[in-house]
Amino acid sequence: MRTPIIAGNWKMNMTIAEAEELVKAMLDGLTAVKNVEKVLCPPFVDLDRVASLIQGTDIKLGAQNMYWEEKGAFTGEISPLMLKGLCQYVILGHSERRSYFGETDEWVNRKVKAALAHGLTPIICVGETEAQYDAGETESVVRGQVEGVLRGLTAEQVARVVIAYEPVWAIGTGKAATAEQAQQVIGGVVRATIGRLYGQDVAEQVRIQYGGSTNSKNIREIMSQPDVDGALVGGASLKADEFTAMVRITSEIYS
Repeated sequence: MRTPIIAGNWKMNMTIAEAEELVKAMLDGLTAVKNVEKVLCPPFVDLDRVASLIQGTDIKLGAQNMYWEEKGAFTGEISPLMLKGLCQYVILGHSERRSYFGETDEWVNRKVKAALAHGLTPIICVGETEAQYDAGETESVVRGQVEGVLRGLTAEQVARVVIAYEPVWAIGTGKAATAEQAQQVIGGVVRATIGRLYGQDVAEQVRIQYGGSTNSKNIREIMSQPDVDGALVGGASLKADEFTAMVRITSEIYS
C-alpha cells in the first residue's frame, strides 16, 4: 500500500515569526499521526526556522521551487545544493510558476532531474486550465504534461517522484474537482500514462496527490478514491486546525 502524503504549500505567505507560530500550533496534532507522511512547504526565507522547529519529528520539509543549475550567475534563484540537507521535498511545475513565470514542461523536466540527482523528492504538478477543461482537453493536456516532465527519467527515478494533479480552475477558487473527477484523471490519465511509459509495477509505486481547494470538508471523499494518495494543500495549510484535521481524517481512512 502506498503511504499517503499530505503536503502544505504555503505559497508567498508567512513571515519567519508567523511561520514559527503556525508550526508550533500544528506540531502536536501532526506528530500524533503516524501513518500519513506530512510535508510543510514554506517560502525559502522560512525554511531554516521551520527545519529547526520540526527537527526530531517525522514531519518533512519541502521547498516551493528550485533551479536546475548547482551554482552560477542566476540572480534570485535557489539551487539543489542549497536545499540538499535542509529539505526532503521540492514542489516543481506548480501552475502559478507556469502561468506567471512562463515555466514549461521542458524546464520542469530539467528541474526534476536536478532534484533527483541531489536526493530531493520532487512533487511534480500537472493540470489543465479552465479553458482546456471546458474544451474537453483535460486528458490530452495532462497526459502531455506527464510525458513531458518525466522525459528521459529511468523507471527507478520515476518510482521516487510524487505527482500532484491540480486542475488550474480549482486552485484557490473554492471550486474543487469532485472526488470522481479526481479519481478519473489521477487513475485514468496520470497513473495510466506512467504505466504505459514505465510499466504497471512502476505506476503502482508512484504516489499521486490531488490539489485544488481541498479542505477538511472534502478531504475524506477525495482520499477515499483508490488512486488518490494524498493532497497538495494550499490555503487550508495556513490554518493549523484545518491542516491537522485533514491529516487526521486521511489517517482514519488508512487505519
